[in-house]
Amino acid sequence: MITDAGWRVLDPVRQTTAIMLYPFQKAALWPRDVVVKFNDWSNAVAIAKQESEAIQRQRIELAQISAHAGQMAAENAQLRRLLGVKNTVQTPSVAVEILYTAANPQNQSMVLTKGSNHGIEPGMPVIGEGGIVGQIRRVTAMTSEAALVTNENVSIPAMVLRNGLRVIIFGSGQGGKLEVRYLSMDADIRVGDSLTTSGIGGIYPPGISIGTVTSIETNSAEGFVRAIAAPSAHPERYRHFLVLLVPTDEVPETEELDAVTHLLKKPQ
Repeated sequence: MITDAGWRVLDPVRQTTAIMLYPFQKAALWPRDVVVKFNDWSNAVAIAKQESEAIQRQRIELAQISAHAGQMAAENAQLRRLLGVKNTVQTPSVAVEILYTAANPQNQSMVLTKGSNHGIEPGMPVIGEGGIVGQIRRVTAMTSEAALVTNENVSIPAMVLRNGLRVIIFGSGQGGKLEVRYLSMDADIRVGDSLTTSGIGGIYPPGISIGTVTSIETNSAEGFVRAIAAPSAHPERYRHFLVLLVPTDEVPETEELDAVTHLLKKPQ
């Protein structure tokens, strides 16, 4: 031991012994190495899964941000167009937004975010960038319900833009369809004619677009012609509209409108 401590004469023996014992050391440490590698693999899988989930969340968030940005851009563009419509109409108006639409599509109505607290009253017209959207029917302090122009209870004094022919447009109760009823057999109305408000009655200002004639139906037995029109406004595509603050004392009574309709029913 003294000699080995001083001159390290047993180093070759020690190295040979270490080489012979190395395989046995590796075999003894093999279970530990397997556990360590398994833990490392498990940790790597968990980290990869977390990173994948984080990337997926980021993609979803970015998609939501992109969709929201696109929606905001579309709404801003629509609001700018609506502002242009507001500048062309001399009647005071208030901007509204759809709160929700009727669950039954046959109802042809929508609830708006403003009501009597903002000056809205029953009978006031609702317009969009395409033209007439509908008419206010019921009002609460904070909300109002508007019947769409296609609602069968809505009728609008109108005129054919091409020749000034005065007509009344009725809602058909079906989306995307208006009716011009009780026209005489010789009425000068054609497919493609534009229909606008006539201003008669004081509800709707004159010159606001209502729709375009798509077909003509003749009933020789009754002696009338009926025109079918497509509305120019598309409330299902937008969220913001204008309610025209027409004084309620200018809104004609139902009896007056019935009288006008009765006169139109008479053969020419």
